Amino acid sequence: FETVPFRDIKKMELMTRVDEKFIFHQQKLESVLDQISSFYKIVSFDNNFIQDYKTKYLDSADRIFYNQHHNGRYSRYKIRFREYVNSNLFYLEIKKKNNKKLTTKKRIKVSSSSINFSSKHLEFIKTNSGISESLQFHQTINFKRMTFVHKFNHERLTIDFNVSYKDKKNIGNFEGLVIAELKKNKYQVSSDFKRILKSMNIRPTRVSKYCLTSLMLNKKLKHNRFKEKLLLIKKLLKNDISNSN
Repeated sequence: FETVPFRDIKKMELMTRVDEKFIFHQQKLESVLDQISSFYKIVSFDNNFIQDYKTKYLDSADRIFYNQHHNGRYSRYKIRFREYVNSNLFYLEIKKKNNKKLTTKKRIKVSSSSINFSSKHLEFIKTNSGISESLQFHQTINFKRMTFVHKFNHERLTIDFNVSYKDKKNIGNFEGLVIAELKKNKYQVSSDFKRILKSMNIRPTRVSKYCLTSLMLNKKLKHNRFKEKLLLIKKLLKNDISNSN
């Protein structure tokens, strides 16, 4: 891959964008990377191409954000504290998806010692989401990420793997699962990444790491709408492992 330093991708943040997600087994990752290398540059931070992310997700006691996703609401939120481990950066982030399927992300920088609620945090959340009720930490999700930018288009691509999760009582992981997310301008119709994955019979899949890990940690949560997704992931991982033996 051609490389691009982390400091040079500020203009490619795409805080308002259209995004699509794709899931596949890690056994296919090498082939995917090989095929996209002609179209994308890989982002480096201090000559490292794989970054560690730690995310603490917030929700109300009755899981208002989880239920927004489960009930299929187009206008929905995710609120989280995210640590960008390799760059030693910490943010409070709010992601909103509106009824036009546009994703908007807003964030403020916090210090490592302030990953607790302060009046500044509460005001930021209320101003940007309208949420004024009490929120609490529900789980932590860790993963590794590679980030890419298209050589010509205003497009970013992230590839996540080694996804693990935990709460106060339980711990688990999605061993072998890769979650890729394509982030592009709403006016851009085509994508080389999407075309390549289509040729490998990998189609877009609406999936949320927060919702999936919530279900794995708390079996009592309402999950009728997610049953098909969980079965798809289970089948995907099982089939790819079987095919490799």
